[in-house]
Amino acid sequence: MEVRNLICINCPMGCPLTVEMKEGQVVSVSGNTCKRGEIYARKEVTNPTRIVTTTVKVKGGETDRVSVKTKEDIPKEKIFDCIRALKGIEVTAPVHIGDVILKNAADTGVDIVATKNASGTRNF
Repeated sequence: MEVRNLICINCPMGCPLTVEMKEGQVVSVSGNTCKRGEIYARKEVTNPTRIVTTTVKVKGGETDRVSVKTKEDIPKEKIFDCIRALKGIEVTAPVHIGDVILKNAADTGVDIVATKNASGTRNF
C-alpha cells in the first residue's frame, strides 16, 4: 500500500493529511478535520490542479504590468505551458478586471483573465 502525506491548503488550519492508496486508487484519507480536507486530498493525489497567477505587460497604461490568472484551475503539468503561452503578450490599456487576456491557454480550455484594472495614461 502506498502512503502519501500532505498538508491541506483549503483553510488556515493546515491539517496534516495521510492518504493511503492501492493500485492508484485512494483507499483512505485521515487527519482532516473537515470534509474539504478529504476532497482536497483525493483530488491532489489523483488529479492535481492549480490556479496560475502572473502578470503581463500593459501598453499605454499608468502601470507597466497588470496581474492575471487562470479563470479556473488547470492540470498541474500544464502550468509551465501556460506561462510560456503568456510570454510576450502585451495588452493595451485600459484593462478591466475579468477581461480575457488569453483564450484557451496552453490548450487547457481555460482562459487567462485580468485580476486588476489598468487605466490608460493620464492627460494633464
